[in-house]
Amino acid sequence: MIDQQMPLRGGAARLPVRPRTGRFLVLAVVFICAACGLVYELELVALASYLIGDSVTQASVVLSVMVFAMGIGSLLAKRLRSRAAVGFGLLEAALALIGGTSALVLYASFAWLGESRHALVGFSLAIGILIGAEIPLLMTLIQRVDRQDAGGAVADLFAADYVGALVGGLAFPFLLLPMMGQLTGALFTGAVNAAAGGALVLWVFRRDLGTRERWLLIVVNAAVIALLATATVLVDDFERAARRAVYGPQVRVAVQTGVQEVVLTGPGRGALDLYLDGRLRVSSRDEYRFHEALVHPAMKGTHRRVLILGGGDGLAAREVLRYPDVESVVVVELDPGVTRLARTDPALSRLNGHAFDDPRLTTASADAFNWLRATPDRYDVVVADLPDPGITASTKLYAAEFYGLVAEALEPGGRLVVHAGPVSGRPAVFWTVDASVRAGGLTTVPYRVDGRLTGFAAGPDRATGGSGAPRDWGFVLASRRATGALGLDPGAPALRTLGVRELRAAREAAERTRQRGVEPSTLVHPRYREDR
Repeated sequence: MIDQQMPLRGGAARLPVRPRTGRFLVLAVVFICAACGLVYELELVALASYLIGDSVTQASVVLSVMVFAMGIGSLLAKRLRSRAAVGFGLLEAALALIGGTSALVLYASFAWLGESRHALVGFSLAIGILIGAEIPLLMTLIQRVDRQDAGGAVADLFAADYVGALVGGLAFPFLLLPMMGQLTGALFTGAVNAAAGGALVLWVFRRDLGTRERWLLIVVNAAVIALLATATVLVDDFERAARRAVYGPQVRVAVQTGVQEVVLTGPGRGALDLYLDGRLRVSSRDEYRFHEALVHPAMKGTHRRVLILGGGDGLAAREVLRYPDVESVVVVELDPGVTRLARTDPALSRLNGHAFDDPRLTTASADAFNWLRATPDRYDVVVADLPDPGITASTKLYAAEFYGLVAEALEPGGRLVVHAGPVSGRPAVFWTVDASVRAGGLTTVPYRVDGRLTGFAAGPDRATGGSGAPRDWGFVLASRRATGALGLDPGAPALRTLGVRELRAAREAAERTRQRGVEPSTLVHPRYREDR
């Protein structure tokens, strides 16, 4: 007697569709499942990079754990081959539930527990095991549908799998993320996954199911889809609660631009904080120290034309525009959403002294690297107010090639100033930036400023200067010729610490010549004057 579950023997007679139609439906589900699986994978990488940082490390952890787990899943699937139909249906329901809710659980873990690494590894392992078990079961099912040699079946399955992965990989950044966001996109993907897997088994392979198995699959898939739908309805309330847990109760603006998530909090207790992708970019507690230390040393000399790379918050521009002999300022910011917020939000525009209303200032929404390649203009001062050099996405903006482009954009005797990260917290990164600037053909003078009160990322400790937060800022001042004219030693790089008196002298020199009639109290944080 012929076993109906054997791959190469009949079984097609028990199916409600013709073999060719059944084969097409199985391959279509392979395509959908592959797309959903890759979306889960990319979702984990994207959210882990956002919550934890260091996208290279997070991508390596997710990919390596998932590939390892897929091997385990393939081995475990051997025990399900005798009941491939019901096994596949339950497996897809589990994958839809775990993958669809993974982003919610990761975000909740970070928001309320302050740690998401263990959840990341756990989800990578679970999703990888379930994805790895798919192919062996689908191999059994497709051979149940159509008498086909194993080689041909494998070729068809992997072709559908790879094309589905391509579609999922493109759909995530270009459709799901911009249209739905990370949380809703994952939930939607889970619902599609459950519906596709359940429909295939309950229709095409329904004659292979007993009554109890059929009702089990119906109830399980309905429950999973209902749970994902309910979570989708409540996701906005969840995000608001999570943001309050992460950023505090005074979230002023929270928006996902085409580049990043932008969150503005406060002003509570006199503090206004700007977060970009979860990282603290600006805090009114101490931004005056940072931006005055960044700008004023480079402004000693000719400064008619100034280029600011980054700085979409307008705070570096505020310091530059204190000088009445500045004729033009160009701000090149990748994210137009940041400059729009800095221009229109009353609290942030007040903090930046309404810099974007100054007729001398123009903005360009572009990648700084590509913009420098294309511009024919030359500048007296270039201020690199860019993301922290420890952030992987900004690596190219701290490369020797980038500084070579900056050198070409400088007038003879022009100056560049770069934020190079905290000296005390990451000395290797700081001195690597200094070496890269010199490799770009510029003479450097590294310096630091103490008095930092805030850290890098959202959270009760890091955002408010907890025990692990850096206590200083490091900068590199550079020129196309020796920078001794600026009052600093142009010899071999030796770290210089600038104190409050030196920064005060630079600022007061600009104030004495200012003719714009803006009261200092509208531009300078009160704490700065108290520290004097």
